[in-house]
Amino acid sequence: MPYTPILATLGYVLSSDRQSVLMVHRNARAGDQHLGKYNGLGGKLERHEEVVAGIQRELYEEAGITALEMTLRGTISWPGFGKNGEDWFAFIFLITSFAGEPPPRNEEGTLEWVPLQRVMDLPLWPGDRLFLPLVFDNDPRPFHGVMPYANGQPVDWRYSRIGAV
Repeated sequence: MPYTPILATLGYVLSSDRQSVLMVHRNARAGDQHLGKYNGLGGKLERHEEVVAGIQRELYEEAGITALEMTLRGTISWPGFGKNGEDWFAFIFLITSFAGEPPPRNEEGTLEWVPLQRVMDLPLWPGDRLFLPLVFDNDPRPFHGVMPYANGQPVDWRYSRIGAV
């Protein structure tokens, strides 16, 4: 069976001092699959959109900001992640410089600057705890992983990094 995932972007915006990250606390919509969880910013790519344009659009729509400097930190395939078992594939970015001022909230919930040392204490998707350390580490090589989901939980996690350190 061909792999036809939903393509998405996911961005983690660092504060100017690089001590905090902008997260959305998904607390605005009762039927939200992510209700109560904290997430980075991002979403589905549009049909004729390239990846960088997609993350730029999502950052502007969700937080009113424009990324000035960002790095592709990795990619993740999430077979079975969707509400109805859909497969997802995301391009994960770290945004280190931006223009604009995020509002206190958006249609998904509250936008919060969270100290990096507190991120793992937040209510996150279980799988986020596995890949987030790779987003924020000092290894310059992007990671490429696969994290199958079943019944809302990750059942495996594998990744690789290639290239010179």
